[in-house]
Parts: sequence; C-alpha cells; structure tokens
Amino acid sequence: MNALTFEETNLLCIYNPGSRLGAIEALTEMRGYLEQDENELLALTDSTIVKLRAMTDTEFSTLDLYLDFDK
Repeated sequence: MNALTFEETNLLCIYNPGSRLGAIEALTEMRGYLEQDENELLALTDSTIVKLRAMTDTEFSTLDLYLDFDK
C-alpha cells in the first residue's frame, strides 16, 4: 500500500463516513463541486482516491483518521 501523506490523511479525517468505499464515494462527490482552478485540492483528492482504491478494507480500518483535540 502507498502510504498516505499528511495532507491526504487530513482530507480523509474530513471526508470519512467510516468505510473505504464510503470515503471514495464522499471524495468523488466532493470533487464534483471543485472548480477547475482548485488545482491543488483536485490533485490531492485524486491521489487520495487512487490510494484508497489500491488498499483493502482491512488496511483502511487500521488508519487513524480521528483527530485528537486533547493533544
């Protein structure tokens, strides 16, 4: 599995309904609202989706996608 970058992990913290397929769906939907000039966010979203498609549900379940505001 390609390791997620810090930015990709943060994006998943925002768009994480709890499952790998759900995250792919949420990111794909969000991507549809982006403008063409939002190049960085488009690229980040695309790279995250590619990595989600390449990983298994088991690998996804081991990701720490919950922010700890107490730290």
